[in-house]
Amino acid sequence: MSMSDPIADFLTRIRNAQMAQLPGMSCPSSKIKLAISKVLEDEGYITGYAVEEKAGKAMLNVELKYFQGKPVIEEIKRVSRPGLRLYKGKQDIPKNRAGLGISILSTNRGLMTNKQAEAAGLGGEILCTVF
Repeated sequence: MSMSDPIADFLTRIRNAQMAQLPGMSCPSSKIKLAISKVLEDEGYITGYAVEEKAGKAMLNVELKYFQGKPVIEEIKRVSRPGLRLYKGKQDIPKNRAGLGISILSTNRGLMTNKQAEAAGLGGEILCTVF
């Protein structure tokens, strides 16, 4: 069975693994998931990520980050979805929780946070918000 929204599945796996206090999670790898993992690592929400081959398929392993026994990611939500894409111009990019969280945008220069997109003067599709 094909998956209609692999990004939402990826975010849900992260959410579920952190609720279960797991040290990491694994899912099928793709370019967009790798790019989201890179942004999350750069912003300090996860410890790291790696791709490994299992039974001929590439699997993405994400090491989750905890601080004093609590997950660093309090909330991670999908914004734009296949049934309702959400695009914002450079002047309309929302601030997540008054600037405390981040939004991950897909721009013509790749995936970046709302702060990076604002500094570069770019808009794009808002994939998810992280707080």
